[in-house]
Amino acid sequence: MGKVRTIARRTFLIGSTAIAGGVAFGVYLTKRPHDNPLLEDLADGEAAFNPWVKIDADGITLITPHVDIGQGAISMQAALIAEEMDLDWGQFNTDYGQPAAAYYNRALGAELAPFNKHEDSRSANAVRGLLHAVTKIAGLQGTGGSSSVPDSFTKLREAGAIARETLKLAAARRSGVAVGELRTDAGAVLLPNGERLVYTALAADAATIEPVTDVTLRDPSEWRLIGKPMQRLDIVGKSTGTQRYGIDIEHEGMQYAAVRTNPRQGGDLISYDDTAARALPGVTDIVQLGNGVAALANNTWNAFKAVNAIDIEWGPAPYPAEMGDHWAAVSASFNEDTLDKQWRDDGDVDSAQGDAVTAEYRAPYVAHQPLEPLNAMVIVNNDGAEVWASHQFPRFVQQVVADVAGCETDAVTFHNQHGGGSFGHRLEFENIRQATEIAAQMPGTPVKLTFTREEDFAHDFPRQIGMARGAGRVADGKVVSLDLAIATPSSSTSQTQRIGQPAPPGPDEQIVAGAWNAPYAIPNCRVRGYRVPELAPVSSWRSVGASTAGFFMETFLDELIHAAGADPMEERLRLIDRAESRAVLEAVAELSNWGAPLGVGRGRGVALVDSFGVPVAEVVEVSETDAGIRIDNVYVAADVGRIVDPINFENHVKGAVVWGLGHAMNCEITYADGQAEQRNFHQHAGMRIHQCPNIVVRGLELANKIRGIGEPPVPPAAPALANAIFSLTGERLREMPFDNTVKFVS
Repeated sequence: MGKVRTIARRTFLIGSTAIAGGVAFGVYLTKRPHDNPLLEDLADGEAAFNPWVKIDADGITLITPHVDIGQGAISMQAALIAEEMDLDWGQFNTDYGQPAAAYYNRALGAELAPFNKHEDSRSANAVRGLLHAVTKIAGLQGTGGSSSVPDSFTKLREAGAIARETLKLAAARRSGVAVGELRTDAGAVLLPNGERLVYTALAADAATIEPVTDVTLRDPSEWRLIGKPMQRLDIVGKSTGTQRYGIDIEHEGMQYAAVRTNPRQGGDLISYDDTAARALPGVTDIVQLGNGVAALANNTWNAFKAVNAIDIEWGPAPYPAEMGDHWAAVSASFNEDTLDKQWRDDGDVDSAQGDAVTAEYRAPYVAHQPLEPLNAMVIVNNDGAEVWASHQFPRFVQQVVADVAGCETDAVTFHNQHGGGSFGHRLEFENIRQATEIAAQMPGTPVKLTFTREEDFAHDFPRQIGMARGAGRVADGKVVSLDLAIATPSSSTSQTQRIGQPAPPGPDEQIVAGAWNAPYAIPNCRVRGYRVPELAPVSSWRSVGASTAGFFMETFLDELIHAAGADPMEERLRLIDRAESRAVLEAVAELSNWGAPLGVGRGRGVALVDSFGVPVAEVVEVSETDAGIRIDNVYVAADVGRIVDPINFENHVKGAVVWGLGHAMNCEITYADGQAEQRNFHQHAGMRIHQCPNIVVRGLELANKIRGIGEPPVPPAAPALANAIFSLTGERLREMPFDNTVKFVS
């Protein structure tokens, strides 16, 4: 794990800068496979053909290292392996495995490259290749950025094929039948005479054979699982209440912990009085953390009551205390000193002719708010540490725990758990660090830390605050010029600094993601990103920068189209210069029957945002009622290249639409006296069930690259809703949340 830190510090240079040592890496280290971690403790008769497949006489285990945080990652990974291995659904067990370099994310390097995801130039591919080399050498194992499917799609099918062909070779040696005469089906090798040699019975033989790595993947026409509707492996558990999450972990003799740290994030602990807390029932101890305190008790509820009974004096926030000052800092950042990068500069924006249209937009801080609050179970002993939690970057968990516990990273065992949601929240390490701090003070005792909902909100690192200023011109019924300046803090810099990593050098693409790469051939188009000096600490939130920049671009473009007197759908189609983007927009126009009369008291809007290489178009229909604006229908089209499971795909899209709409309608985090004012769901509600619209989804498979769908449907939701409300009311909504301006059905 030490390599992760070393490589990141010395070589993780993005853009036109060189990667230090890249030539040396490229020839040797990037071609050498990582060691198979499953070989370290194999039992007699147990075979592990590669890091993802383990088999013995009792069963088959598929290693699915991408953590499942509600998105179905385990089922997706298992399906890809099972497809090539010829396993029936459920004919295997799954396990996250221990964190290992072998599970590095092959798609993250390409995602980090500061190029349009659709650009196929030599320079773009060269940088992607270099970044892939860095992530491989660093062993960067992670789940995020809608990268799980792109990372897994080929390598896990290869893993299944290797297992299949090795088992066939074992069967050939046992039976004397040539490999070419054997086939596989439902977890067994079939001999020409009809005899079935089940995989588990071949495990001991296969364990003595060098894995067959020269394999051919099956043609899509032969697929039994990929592309077909499947029941996710966690459906029964979630439907019956038996699915176990990190918060459900129990150990004999454990202590239950709750924490309070300075709600002015990064501020100091001045003093505290725990007299009243120690007198409460079930309390076993009060311990101090770096900038807070923890209560230990005989159950979680008693720990909650105790920690809230501590009288604490907190130091001031290291950022502006009041919300108005945050907005003032963003507004002041539109200057040459804070210009991060001019990402797009087509034509001559400054001299374009026509009527000027100007507008300013705002997007607030918003919380991650997963249903399962942060938690962790940690045991620290003389030999190392053991951790149970749900996290998206498990090898960094090992590093954080090792740093706190004072042991080697190899001495940290991490048991990743199902997560009850994340949306970026489980990219952070506060729960891991604090649980380890407590456990280190009581060696050998299991410590289960659970955040109160209020602590979870207070110490969330929300989505970045942002502002945009647009100026554009129209002529002859067309958009001829668009100039968009966007200012936000850098979420990536804020995140990396919290785990002791250097801030990524160079410009931050996430400031303008979803705007600079918009697929429109506007003759005169400029997009600039401005980096706001650090304010409240921020983090990646589902769809990251595109959730704000996509809103800015698509609402301002809609204003320009209206000023031109053009149809919002037709003018977008006229401007589009990318085939996949045109296809999704045409598909959503067909789905929604765009152009047909809606009737009195109804409106509709459209938006198209490309994020993580996935173009997504959405049409939102709204109506005016006596109780407020109601969202009636949402139509969505997206192109991911290949859909692994159409049911999960549709659920992903629908969930993302609800997420995007709900946060645009109702959610914001505001600061007063340096503290987040919203501390629970009633103050940051998202969308209620009765507000949920009918959602119709169409998935396309046109792109030549495999993409993920977890995040891309989020960014178009807010601008499509804002544009629909304008169609209905004639009022432009330029600031989220929209319920500060209009009333929704409640």
